[in-house]
Amino acid sequence: QVQLVESGGGLVQPGGSLRLSCAASGRIFSINAMGWYRQAPGKQRESVAVISSGGSTNYADSVKGRFTISRDNAKNTVYLQMNSLKPEDTAVYYCNADIKRLSWGQWSNYWGQGTQVTVSS
Repeated sequence: QVQLVESGGGLVQPGGSLRLSCAASGRIFSINAMGWYRQAPGKQRESVAVISSGGSTNYADSVKGRFTISRDNAKNTVYLQMNSLKPEDTAVYYCNADIKRLSWGQWSNYWGQGTQVTVSS
């Protein structure tokens, strides 16, 4: 069993900052790409930021220069530092990871349960 557990969401004023964390737990042999996605009410889920096992990053244009994704491989954890938050960043943020549970196993994709981020004055 593998779980991704997010934390760090909440209510913040425009221009403020939040840091999201997502820890993977369970029987894990290796983690490849990890990422953050978000879904606003009435909209499709979209990619926010992705980081490879080697540290290469990719960001949605809407968050470039404001959000930073990072990971701690020793802790199986990915972070999303969100600065200069805007009301349009309001959404449920989901963690995602490609995980291999056994050395001879296949890669499987996992999602966290989501954490609400609300940007409002």
